[in-house]
Amino acid sequence: MNLSNRRIVLSAIYIAVALLYIARLFYIQVIDDSYKLDAENNSRRYEVRHPARGLIYDRNGKLIVANEVAYDLMVVTGQIKNLDTLKLLSIINVPKETFVTELKKAKKSSFRPYPIVKQISAETYAKLQEQLFNFQGFYVQTRTVRNYPYHCGALVLGYISEVNKKEIDANPYYEQGDYIGKIGIEKRYEPYLRGVKGGKYYQVDVKGRVKGSFEDGKYDKPVTLGKNITTTLDIELQKYGEELMRNKKGSIVALDPKTGEILALVSAPTFDPNIMVGRLVNENYKKLESDPLKPLYNRPIQGDRYPPGSTFKTLNALIGLQEGIITPNTMYGCQAGYYSGGLHVGCHNHYSPINLIESIKMSCNAYYCNVFRAILDAPKYKSVREGFLTWQSHIKSFGLGDKLGIDLPSERPGIVPRAEYYDKVYGKNRWKSLTLISLSIGQGEITMTPLQMANVAATIANKGYYYTPHVVKEIDDTVFDKSFIKKHQTKIAEKYYDIVQEGMYQVVQGEPYSGATAWFVALKDISICGKTGTAQNPHGDDHSIFMAFAPREDPKIAISVYVENAGFGATWAAPIASLMIEKYLKGTITNTWREKQILDKDFIH
Repeated sequence: MNLSNRRIVLSAIYIAVALLYIARLFYIQVIDDSYKLDAENNSRRYEVRHPARGLIYDRNGKLIVANEVAYDLMVVTGQIKNLDTLKLLSIINVPKETFVTELKKAKKSSFRPYPIVKQISAETYAKLQEQLFNFQGFYVQTRTVRNYPYHCGALVLGYISEVNKKEIDANPYYEQGDYIGKIGIEKRYEPYLRGVKGGKYYQVDVKGRVKGSFEDGKYDKPVTLGKNITTTLDIELQKYGEELMRNKKGSIVALDPKTGEILALVSAPTFDPNIMVGRLVNENYKKLESDPLKPLYNRPIQGDRYPPGSTFKTLNALIGLQEGIITPNTMYGCQAGYYSGGLHVGCHNHYSPINLIESIKMSCNAYYCNVFRAILDAPKYKSVREGFLTWQSHIKSFGLGDKLGIDLPSERPGIVPRAEYYDKVYGKNRWKSLTLISLSIGQGEITMTPLQMANVAATIANKGYYYTPHVVKEIDDTVFDKSFIKKHQTKIAEKYYDIVQEGMYQVVQGEPYSGATAWFVALKDISICGKTGTAQNPHGDDHSIFMAFAPREDPKIAISVYVENAGFGATWAAPIASLMIEKYLKGTITNTWREKQILDKDFIH
């Protein structure tokens, strides 16, 4: 290439580069308005407007999660001039070390607003407003924080807290200083409750004082309010359940069997959700997290290592009936328990032999050892394994061994053992019905959550079907999740449930001293069908268990109560369930002596 051509090529390159720069400058200065907003940061301020979070109501229209105004002191470090730190600290009452640390964080982005002091009080805000013009670069941003008027339901309602880096990285909607639902309904329904934040641009003078709207609000972004939610909870029942479980470990789950709507979801010990509001949130969370009683552990849906104990006998009875292994008139004897070779499964004293209904009424261990072995060893099956798989299939049709799908985070599935597990432990084809005998009485490898147990009670009440348990009933202007109105059918025919219902009826409504295990919790005007359970616990005293539904004629509540380390199911869990049933159906308690006994009982200290 000769010198003349080389000059032409270089000139063309220079001209092209110059044209690119000119085009880019034209786009920035004339076409793209966003760059105009980024310019002259000292004369403009963008204030984020956080929408009021959606309110939460109980099933009866009572406000259970409210909003109240909070104030954050914001700073734009690039606008700070001649800061009198000591004077500012004397007003906002924040330790100097804390303030300096936060200011360093804010300086990482000098023209981006940063919440240097969150949730200052209304009194402090009033004092600050009078002096704010002296602190160039600082301004106050209002937001709403939560208030829980009933001081209960912490784990089911949840709480909100500032977003962390992981949450910001996962969702570009959130920025540092934003709040997000952390657990419970607040987390599960966060996209509905939070709304959509907006913002407003202001023209400010050299001292950072607002002089008016920037360009008549041309660049402002509107706020979309959060949606209100109506829950399925009965907040009075929830509060009462938490009072009954004071100084106890365990749970209460109450639901409407006709709909799957959760009426109460009690986890004990618990805490007042209001301690998770304000500037001490992090400190209070650390205390809860380190508490050996685990108040952050949501036992109703996460406690999936609970053996169901004798409540499980109702399912073995139904499977035996469905598979034609037993009839209501099938009799088995009991000599203080079940014996086979050197094995002995103990039982309490009662008359013998007994039929199916009496076996539920008296909670006979020997009866169900016989039933369970008869199922697995039935001649119609080619092997014990085939009998076990049939049994397992029926159990899983009740929603056991899987998550039920409640609309709360962190649900766990419980355990329905698999044949492969026994193959691994005992060797393939080397385990027999006697090997698994603990399953007959709800011990061994079978576990379920208290939610699943309440759902079993609901399924028996419905004679063979259930709806997915859920805690939200309605969301404003939103089509409700149709999965919650889908009927789940078990593999047990409807006709067999009448027999098991009668047995459960006899547990509570049977004559005193007739062998009925919970006759003393019967209510005068309400027919309760229930089943006691006492689960062995290798780590301490046995767990007290009870599941029930009422009234028998038209079930309106199904319930499970699990009290850890409390002994017999009839002693503590059954009375708690009876009180909860009466509270829900009648609104008052007749046996105040029993109520006081429960309220005063302390299994922790």
